[in-house]
Amino acid sequence: MRDGAIAPAEGAPRRRGVRPPRPRSIRARVTWAASLGTGLLLVLLVAAAGFLLQWVARSRVHDDAAMAARRVAVTATSHRLADPVPPEGRSVAIQVVDARTDRVLAASAGLAGAPMTTRRPVARDTRVDVRICGDRRVGEGCAVVVGYEVISVYGDVMVYAAVPEPWFIGSPAAELALGALCAAVLALVAAGVWRAVGRALRPVRRIEQGLAEITASDLSRRVPVPDSGDEIAGLAATVNATLNRLERAVVQQRQFVADASHELRTPLTGLRARLELALDDPADPELMDTVRGALRDADRLHRIVDDLLALARLDSGVEPGRELMDLGGLVRAEDGRHVSRVPVVMDVEPDVMVLGNRLQLGRALLNLLANADRHAVSEVSVEVRAADGRALLTVADDGPGIPPDERERIFDRFTRLDSARSRDAGGSGLGLPIAREIAVRHGGTLTVEPVSGRGAAFVMSLPLADTG
Repeated sequence: MRDGAIAPAEGAPRRRGVRPPRPRSIRARVTWAASLGTGLLLVLLVAAAGFLLQWVARSRVHDDAAMAARRVAVTATSHRLADPVPPEGRSVAIQVVDARTDRVLAASAGLAGAPMTTRRPVARDTRVDVRICGDRRVGEGCAVVVGYEVISVYGDVMVYAAVPEPWFIGSPAAELALGALCAAVLALVAAGVWRAVGRALRPVRRIEQGLAEITASDLSRRVPVPDSGDEIAGLAATVNATLNRLERAVVQQRQFVADASHELRTPLTGLRARLELALDDPADPELMDTVRGALRDADRLHRIVDDLLALARLDSGVEPGRELMDLGGLVRAEDGRHVSRVPVVMDVEPDVMVLGNRLQLGRALLNLLANADRHAVSEVSVEVRAADGRALLTVADDGPGIPPDERERIFDRFTRLDSARSRDAGGSGLGLPIAREIAVRHGGTLTVEPVSGRGAAFVMSLPLADTG
């Protein structure tokens, strides 16, 4: 290497040949592919047509010359020919030549001199085929000469008949003409494909423009759905359905953030007021009551934050590990952890097996027990049984009950009913939504069933596990 030259870096990638640029748009790619395929097909058709045209034309010329030579030969075997010899069919040049001396014995007008050819049949053959060019007595171009050796009234002779070849034989003119025609056809095909693909993709462009106009602050807009009923219409309908779900999710998230802010503000405001009161008068004889109230506000704040974290984990879609468990055993275990204000009456069937996450199902059960305990008057009843391939967990209370038109709304986040189930009862408005979400994640349901008399019964239905 010469001084001053820079060596290539080790491990540097080698530059490969530059690939030709390709069209980026679907419209251009489809047009290019269609034009390429059509062009290749037309090239093959032109080549085949040119070859077939040349072959048919040559065969026709040879047949005409042979037919004329045979007829003249047959005539010459019986009597002398007219002078000059009249044309025979498409043959304008006929000669009868002495086989020994090559002297022209009879010929068409203008051909009495030298013979057109002196070619003779080989071996036992009696026919000869020759292509001659440049003999202006026959024509401007080339001609096919067919001769027969016969014994005639003239003696042993060769009868020759010549037919001029068409202008396109041996010339690229026919292929060029076909090529020009194919180029025009290819241009029409490309223009038609470009126009057709453009019209087909026009709804896609409108969908793109509609999506570009949608912003996070305005999710109410939708893309236009064409009335074609094809795949693009299906795509537009799917996009609108996705936008509907996205809008509902964003609205729900915004409402959730607003409700969470409100719910957190209430205990924080109470906690701050109690602490400020304690700081203003440290010698207040009711200071301990103030501290206890602040502790209750902190506990309530902790429950709200804990419920918010549980909802966030459920909304994340992460599936926790699951195990085979006895639903009745889970109920007994969680009841032992729960401190109830009223007695809890158990009616639990054994071996009601489900497949689920113990922590999530335990939390759902505790939320149902806490809700029933807050509103019960004298007792809470818990029942576990199996029916029709489902595991049924029922938690009922004898409280004020839930109106039929409110039995679905109570599962909305931060939803509370009238004063009988108010915030003062200690609920955060998230326990029942969390319990239903857990049931749904386990392939089940959570509903409120009517009960005789007073109270409300929450029924969680889960699929029974296959223990076989």
